Amino acid sequence: MAAATLRLTIPFALSSHPLASPLRFKSIGNETASFRTVKMAATVGSDTETTSSTSRVIDSHLHVWASPQEAATYPYFPGQEPTLTGDVEFLLKNMEDARVDGALIVQPINHKFDHSLVTSVLKKYPSKFVGCCLANPAEDGSGVKELESLVLESNYKAVRFNPYLWPSGQKMTNAVGKAMFSKAGELGVPVGFMCMKGLHLHIAEIEELCTEFPKTTVLLDHAGFCKVPENGEVKHTYTQLLELSRFPQVYVKFSALFRISRTGFPYQDLTPLLSQVVSSFGANRVMWGSDFPYVVLECGYKEAKEAVTIIAKQASLSSSDMDWILGKTVMQLFPGQWALP
Repeated sequence: MAAATLRLTIPFALSSHPLASPLRFKSIGNETASFRTVKMAATVGSDTETTSSTSRVIDSHLHVWASPQEAATYPYFPGQEPTLTGDVEFLLKNMEDARVDGALIVQPINHKFDHSLVTSVLKKYPSKFVGCCLANPAEDGSGVKELESLVLESNYKAVRFNPYLWPSGQKMTNAVGKAMFSKAGELGVPVGFMCMKGLHLHIAEIEELCTEFPKTTVLLDHAGFCKVPENGEVKHTYTQLLELSRFPQVYVKFSALFRISRTGFPYQDLTPLLSQVVSSFGANRVMWGSDFPYVVLECGYKEAKEAVTIIAKQASLSSSDMDWILGKTVMQLFPGQWALP
């Protein structure tokens, strides 16, 4: 039992990070004993690697933002000041501990359309990170040129469509949205959809864009925010998610598990979701993502990686499937970015 106790203390030893926020420690300090027990039981013995020795582990979804010391150079967007530590040094420490080799950094709302912080990280660690910029749906259409510039000049290889940034009453299928979606296809960069308020609210837009612009690859962030069905409406949305597999250009991020689970770590209620997503899309169109730094408060970064392994074992997925989910899928989307050792 002593070994289990040692494992348990590691995720909570975050106070060593000099930029750790009081909010984080308050939340971790209030963690219930029952959650600690579940976490210990789930993680003991889960260090066994399920990927082959030559496989890379790539996190398909995380964020970084400026530390308080960096904020003078890379200011936060007013009203979006972070309450969590999310600087790149903290990320790198977590990735090292979890044995994660690389990641796709999604531009955070904390800096909104100012990509200078993430761009600086991409330039400093070009073999470690790929960037996903944030689409600017300004009515003047300037976002199309911004997208092209970020892709061609700053190593951004994907773009995120956040429907809640569109002008009031506008949809992602408006003229600007279609222009950016089409441009993404021309540039060969995937478009990630962030349907935080529910896939059912945006499914028609996604289907229209996929139908009209089939050359543009699509990423569904956090499995479209679909939870395991409990009622008719949710079940219908779950079915809509699986039916998107008919578009061969659509991929699913099995990411931010804490956002789509109805239980705590290790989120085993998501076993049917992962099983059916893999069955519908194929493991080569599914990828794991952590949603760092938010996941640190929820279960820990290392545990986010362990959770998908636990779920995959429960779903009886093969080691080949796990190779795809933990790295090969995202490496296939961004060829040459993360070379095998």
